[in-house]
Amino acid sequence: MKKSFEVSVIIPAYNEEEGIAFTLRDIVDLGLDENYEIIVVNDGSQDGTGKVASEFANVNVVNHRANKGYGAALKSGIRSARGRKVVIMDSDGQHSAKYINEVVNLLNEYQLVIGERTVESHQVKSRMVGKCLVRWIGEYLTDQILPDFNSGFRGFDRRVILRMLSIMPNGFSFSTTSTLAFMKEGYEIATLPIHVDSRIGRKSNVKFIKDGSKTILLIFRIVMLFNPLKIFFPASIFIGCIGIFWALYGIVVFRRIPNSALLTVILAMLFFFIGLLADQISMLNLRVDEAQDESK
Repeated sequence: MKKSFEVSVIIPAYNEEEGIAFTLRDIVDLGLDENYEIIVVNDGSQDGTGKVASEFANVNVVNHRANKGYGAALKSGIRSARGRKVVIMDSDGQHSAKYINEVVNLLNEYQLVIGERTVESHQVKSRMVGKCLVRWIGEYLTDQILPDFNSGFRGFDRRVILRMLSIMPNGFSFSTTSTLAFMKEGYEIATLPIHVDSRIGRKSNVKFIKDGSKTILLIFRIVMLFNPLKIFFPASIFIGCIGIFWALYGIVVFRRIPNSALLTVILAMLFFFIGLLADQISMLNLRVDEAQDESK
């Protein structure tokens, strides 16, 4: 009979032979493997990541035959977890296991707990501009001040995150998307100051331009799922103002309203009504999800 756990710690790993050994030793030294379910998702690693993880007695290893991505690894771990609470952390040695108990305690009151990196924490300077841009866009679209939205050290109420897995990306932007989703759904979010060290082993796979553009697109995608009017309404106002200005200019200069001005105003109206329709569809989807949760 399998031992029951209230908390599952999920660690996605891809070619992290050195980092995963350090991370798991940290967990074992603190005795967390005795009370928490420890799951390492070996995401198609080509080195000894899976072998190293399997050498730890109280660690469950979930293996992917091919590399599916950071988010896909987390999804596998969350689905296989038995705990009511799940904590995720990186496998590269950047995160210390000493914060896990504090995250678990906060999950008694909050549905999401984010490990917010301190100013002294290690960060790649070349990514700072991109992160600031993504934060600015995210805060505009959500009308809220974002916490450390892409921190990989966080805890969830498993029942809530399970319902959201279908909209979570398979790539590295799982953290960003989950933060925005929880905020747009109105769940209680707590932050915990953590110190992050430099990674152990290989260099990061994250590419500034390629992955940064994907993150921005994902932010728009998640807002379209939860609050589409935030995109369509400003767009309709902007286009409408252009149409009205062009119509007034035509009346003054040409003594008539240009056809292009009429088309522009009509386009603005279409944007507005499409936004209303998208908003209604979004609300219906949320009601269906809530009804399904209540029936369980």
